[in-house]
Amino acid sequence: MSSTASTASAEPAGRQYSTFRIVLTVFLPFAGGYFLSYLFRSVNAIIAPDLTRELGLSPADLGLLTSAYFLSFACMQLPLGIAMDRFGPRRVQACFLLSAALGALVFGLGQDKLTLLAGRALIGIGVAGGLMTSFKAIVLWFPASRWPLVNGCFMAMGGLGALSATQPVEWALGLTDWRGIFFVLAAITLAVALTIFLVVPEKPASGRPVALREQIASLRMIYRDPLFWCIAPCGIFSMASTMAIQGLWAGPWLADVAVLPRADVARHLLVLTAAMTAGFVLTGALADFLARRGFGIYRTMSLGVVLILSVQLLLVLQVAPGAYWVWALFGLTANVTVLCYPILSRHFPTEYAGRANSALNLPVFAAAFALQYAIGGIIGLWPATAGGGQPPMAYAAAFALPLALQFVSFLWMIWRGRSLESLAPSR
Repeated sequence: MSSTASTASAEPAGRQYSTFRIVLTVFLPFAGGYFLSYLFRSVNAIIAPDLTRELGLSPADLGLLTSAYFLSFACMQLPLGIAMDRFGPRRVQACFLLSAALGALVFGLGQDKLTLLAGRALIGIGVAGGLMTSFKAIVLWFPASRWPLVNGCFMAMGGLGALSATQPVEWALGLTDWRGIFFVLAAITLAVALTIFLVVPEKPASGRPVALREQIASLRMIYRDPLFWCIAPCGIFSMASTMAIQGLWAGPWLADVAVLPRADVARHLLVLTAAMTAGFVLTGALADFLARRGFGIYRTMSLGVVLILSVQLLLVLQVAPGAYWVWALFGLTANVTVLCYPILSRHFPTEYAGRANSALNLPVFAAAFALQYAIGGIIGLWPATAGGGQPPMAYAAAFALPLALQFVSFLWMIWRGRSLESLAPSR
């Protein structure tokens, strides 16, 4: 990057900020919030045995408890967009993170399922703006030519948060219990919220705020668009399935199907999330590389879906259950359908791009809630084994549900896409 952000998008009136200062005072504080979002999303995969043992949770209880994050996250997407238009990303993200800090405190203090559920829901509300507020801040402060690079680096910060929810959490459990971990997370989240509010410079967005009536009208147009409903089901079920598995059920699968001790489960999850972090960057880089050679983003995503379906089939069939390479492939391919977002951004008018992405975000996280809960419900249909875990057949049946939904939605996208070829950009 240049030493100064000379474009209007990176300069408040009457003042210039160096790129280093923008990274320090804008990128890093918002990245801290997104880091915490992924850490909170994934941490239950490691502490699941402790929660189950201490509170007597069934697989369905554990699924509901963990997936409450996704439901509250989804419910906040449309209010989040309205708040960002009116108050800006700095104030919105700082206020939202206060809810996450409170939720972590409530979760750590919880003695029953209802209290833990409330804490998890507050966390979901609090981190709901992690990605969207940050994207808006990046647009406001960085030159347009740097957006792809900055976005890729920013998404990798979420992967680092997921990484921190694996082996590092396992190590921390040697020093304290799961409650202590959540008390520490509450303090860190409060510190990040205060940093964003006090350190990030204020820079109002250009143009007039969008009225609520206008936002609703634009969402109605987006949800009626044929291309949206061509690609959205595939993106929704693919992203929701990988979130549900990576965020919770990969850990119990490794313990019960691969019969791995707790330390090995943590190492496998570390490999999974490291590969997922790399996949964030590689997916965008590969799509860009292929697009410059005439292979469009729609086809790239389609091939990627074939790969992620194949990897999940290995999990359903329980091929090489203790192998690292299966979970590494899962992580690398898990995010391929995030390419739905640039497809929609290019399809809709520029002023609708953010709302189109939010319109997709809402059903993605609602589906993640439903699938994470449903997987637990299916696993719980089988009686527990003598060792207290669940039989491998239970996981095969449970993981087959998201695989089937993804396969059907992928066939829909291919079939429907043929009649909409002229609408899909950069195919």
